[in-house]
Amino acid sequence: MTRSRQGLTLIEILIAIVVLGIGVTALVGSSGMVTRMIGRGKVETRAAQAASSRMESLRVAASSTSPPCLAPAFASGGPVISGAMTESWMVPSSGRVRRVRVTVTYLTARGPRTAGLETVISC
Repeated sequence: MTRSRQGLTLIEILIAIVVLGIGVTALVGSSGMVTRMIGRGKVETRAAQAASSRMESLRVAASSTSPPCLAPAFASGGPVISGAMTESWMVPSSGRVRRVRVTVTYLTARGPRTAGLETVISC
């Protein structure tokens, strides 16, 4: 007479619990890392948007006068602090083609970081 085995043994259940525990631990660890990456991306995106906005206002100022590039707003400036970011920009005072650079410094958990945007504007 043979007995049919139904169900799981205690050892199989313990192994399944250990494997599940390792999987859950890895998932929790990676979700924390993903959350930090999303937060860092959000701050970097805001810094890039601030640099792009400043660059666009310099471009508008350059083309607002005739001949171009004579507007008082088309000059080096900063630092301008808005929120947790500091903007500064460098505009050469002369030249037919001017290399304009906007720098945005922002704080992270690991210290200050800098995002830069550079372009040329024809005068």
